[in-house]
Amino acid sequence: MTVALAGTVLAGTVLTGTVLAGTSSGRDGTARPVADTGRAAAGPLSGKVIVIDPGHNGLNYRYPKVINRKVKAGPFKKACDTTGTSTASGYAEHAYTFDVATRLAALLRAKGATVRLTRPNDRGVGPCIDERAAIGNRAHADAAISIHADGAPASKRGFHVILPGYLKGYTGPIVAPSKRLGYDVRDAFRRGTGEPYANYVAKNGIDVRTDLGGLNMSKVPKVFIECGNMRNGTDAGRLKSASWRQGAAKALATGLARYLAR
Repeated sequence: MTVALAGTVLAGTVLTGTVLAGTSSGRDGTARPVADTGRAAAGPLSGKVIVIDPGHNGLNYRYPKVINRKVKAGPFKKACDTTGTSTASGYAEHAYTFDVATRLAALLRAKGATVRLTRPNDRGVGPCIDERAAIGNRAHADAAISIHADGAPASKRGFHVILPGYLKGYTGPIVAPSKRLGYDVRDAFRRGTGEPYANYVAKNGIDVRTDLGGLNMSKVPKVFIECGNMRNGTDAGRLKSASWRQGAAKALATGLARYLAR
């Protein structure tokens, strides 16, 4: 088996950005990608390019040497990727993020946007954090969003959006537009899901960081969202619900559309 990251093959899977035309649902309620038709629907987001970055990947845990290698993350280096977290019952963050990303891609394409994902499925390794940013850069994305769920202490809950802080030589051009994007996403997610702001990190659902390679290496407006705490029983119940994930995707689509309409 060839283990590779972006642009090469792992067990026959190409780990580069892809475009999803829509979704269908499996028996477990998980969104399934539908092959791209090559055509975007006419709609309010026609002409807009959005990159969705579903955090982590399904086989990262099998290849610690691959995901632990250091890559450029700004003026420093960090691990290529991590395995992510999971609920107490074993529902993995990588599965959650890909499911919501797939749902979100379908909603945005229905509005006319061109959508690219940083990974085409949940059965690969990586790509590394620098390549995830590079996919958005090469696409000249109008907006990019990285979807995650947190692994905080079980007594804590809520969501938060992470904005890029100012890092000389790196994030300067994207700080202001990313802040607008982040607030639009935060407001829409709160209204659309009813999820409270995180009570253990950030302030009013907004955090600013300069240690995340996926933000530091981005040249396009980009934010992260931690949709809830997978270790908290209440949040875990929501994250595991297919209907709640669909609502989360709709809320994210609303936030992105609001930002792009500015």
